[in-house]
Amino acid sequence: MAKKKIKKIVLAYSGGLDTSVIIPWLKENYGDPEIIAVSGNVGQADELEGLEERALKTGASKLIVADLVDEMVDDIIIPALKMDAKYETYLLGTAFARPVIGKKLAEIAIAEGADAICHGATGKGNDQVRFELAIKRFAPGMKIIAPWREWSIKSREEEIDYAEAHDVPLKISRETNYSKDKNLWHLSHEGLDLEDPSNEPDYDKPGFLEMGVSPLKAPDSPTYITLDFEAGAPVALNGEKMKASKIIEKLNAIGGANGIGIIDIVENRLVGMKDRGVYETPGGSILYFAHEQLEMLTVDKDTLHLKKKLSVDYADLIYNGKWYTPLQEALTAFANKSNEHVTGTVKLKLYKGNIIPAGTTSPYSLYSKSLVTFGESDYDQKQAEGFINLWGLPTTVQAMLEKNGPGKGN
Repeated sequence: MAKKKIKKIVLAYSGGLDTSVIIPWLKENYGDPEIIAVSGNVGQADELEGLEERALKTGASKLIVADLVDEMVDDIIIPALKMDAKYETYLLGTAFARPVIGKKLAEIAIAEGADAICHGATGKGNDQVRFELAIKRFAPGMKIIAPWREWSIKSREEEIDYAEAHDVPLKISRETNYSKDKNLWHLSHEGLDLEDPSNEPDYDKPGFLEMGVSPLKAPDSPTYITLDFEAGAPVALNGEKMKASKIIEKLNAIGGANGIGIIDIVENRLVGMKDRGVYETPGGSILYFAHEQLEMLTVDKDTLHLKKKLSVDYADLIYNGKWYTPLQEALTAFANKSNEHVTGTVKLKLYKGNIIPAGTTSPYSLYSKSLVTFGESDYDQKQAEGFINLWGLPTTVQAMLEKNGPGKGN
């Protein structure tokens, strides 16, 4: 579709540097179209404050805020938790949010009669893929505009120059110009001094960490918590029943105060380059740890080992933006089935960035003290001899062949 024919654009709007600059840029370069700003509320809390005022001031006709928190948590995060899906130790925070935002952008664009959807993801990153695959699934044929793949702006510094020249209000300065993404699950930090992997992150720099404190500043005494799960999903914190999104919110506060969930990694982006980032995921780190503790008791060996293998594929699928696919549905079905008996209570001790097991119980526990005890046992140890002879039979046959030589008989 030619630029001059585009009269109405739905913009994925966060109010950050990229999307704030994009509104006047679209006005200048696409013949002054109507811009409908859409912000997906995925739990970024205070980042939504003043968003409508900023959107309207920079040229949007209106702002639509879509509440996507529970959809993200219930439909994507919980299945990923059941599968223990991690991408190279990264707990997939940004990747969890993009599918539901992309889906909502498509739905709003169709409802508003828009000619195009625009996003602020760069041509170097993963989010362009995640947004656009979701849009293609729910609005096939819709024109997609990605300014970072079109404009002459080359850096975030030039973006700030453009913003200042066009009186675009910003909440950052050149000194705090980290690229950040925040939702209920996590906060990511990229750019500036982090672009050099040899630099130690300054966790105590004012304004850097937002979801908690560094382990060095955590309390000198531990915090104990209990988490209850039903069929692999969290249902209660410290004995109080609540929905999963509220559990994550409360765990963020508890975990953040204890320096939990800070990682510094160099990951492999989908587009082929390595990227260094610092991630804060306090509540998510606690949930993953607790869920794995409960699985140790309740999931049989073969299922658990296969699930660990499939968790890599599941994490890749989420990271690579392929959530709305038949493969996801099939793997999610496996996650749900394998978690049918992952029910019970996990007690944890949180101390200076560490998550320490403090006891796990389940009515579906496969652990038998009477079998494994070092004391008098129900197990007949003589049975092990026949088992080892059969288990080791291939080894024995191979050894006899090597001893007697080929064709000499075994």
